[in-house]
Amino acid sequence: MNQVANHSPKPLRLLALAAAPLALILSACSTQAPAKPEEPPLAGATIGGEFELSNSAGETVHWADFEGKYRIVYFGYAYCPDVCPTDMQRMVQGLNQFTDDEPEKAAQIQPIFITIDPERDTGEVLDEFTSAFSDDVIGLRGTAEQTKAAADTFAVYYSRGEDSPGGGYLMGHSNIVYLFAPNGDPIATLPTDLGADAVAAEIAKWVN
Repeated sequence: MNQVANHSPKPLRLLALAAAPLALILSACSTQAPAKPEEPPLAGATIGGEFELSNSAGETVHWADFEGKYRIVYFGYAYCPDVCPTDMQRMVQGLNQFTDDEPEKAAQIQPIFITIDPERDTGEVLDEFTSAFSDDVIGLRGTAEQTKAAADTFAVYYSRGEDSPGGGYLMGHSNIVYLFAPNGDPIATLPTDLGADAVAAEIAKWVN
């Protein structure tokens, strides 16, 4: 009697079963974990906080009044011959670029200019200075004591230079443009030294 050869499929099944765990391992190795959100550069920094200043109309303004808004804050002075106007221009240009791309997100941002020279920067002078860049910028001033307290809170240095023969003077100061979160926490500095495009990119990175 002729016997029919019995070609058992068992070895093939064993091979498939052995290969299955290997495929799972390889699949697990090739799956990358989701990237963690980048932490803001100023996360945890003790920069910013409550102040009491006045706007150009003489109305009292507090830091808490901007709760729920992203805030761009810059300390300078209207009679600054070069640095302040340049920083302000690039800051506003960058914000305008971001506004063109993301109008709804940009509506959540409040730019603020705080003078370090309240002796000369009256409400009228402040209004004229800020409106030269954007009507959206709020100019704030205070007494000498209020100005010093606000500058200390925001880690800003400033000093008055000597009087010139004509009676004028310059102010030395740090020119840092801060971006704050809606809850008032510091997020990052805006790179005005790199131009408006860099400012717009940095704003887009953090405002959501």
